[in-house]
Amino acid sequence: RVQLVESGGGSVQAGGSLRLSCGFSGSRYIDICVGWFRQAPGKEREGVASIYTGNGRTYYIDSVKGRFTLSQDNAKNTVYLEMNSLKPDDSAMYYCAAQEPASNCGTWWRYSDWGQGSQVTVSS
Repeated sequence: RVQLVESGGGSVQAGGSLRLSCGFSGSRYIDICVGWFRQAPGKEREGVASIYTGNGRTYYIDSVKGRFTLSQDNAKNTVYLEMNSLKPDDSAMYYCAAQEPASNCGTWWRYSDWGQGSQVTVSS
């Protein structure tokens, strides 16, 4: 199983920025999908963004396009989610997850290994 550890959450005002980090290890494959999910109280978990570590190809849901950016540091096995222009609706527990072998990074149900989560709170 892939082990994942998130960090970087916190509290900001609307319009602010945060960067989440996801360090991963233990993959049986050289390249995997790493996805970011979020879950707000009383809501279902939703996939937000994903990246294929092989070529850096990214995918974003419409509500975060232009505001969130994924990047990776292959040497550190770390994926970053830069979140700008944050809105109160972005408040949630954010989780990173791994899909291996990588099949379709935008297919959320294929993610099977999860980190512990990192809280993001955006105040108005």
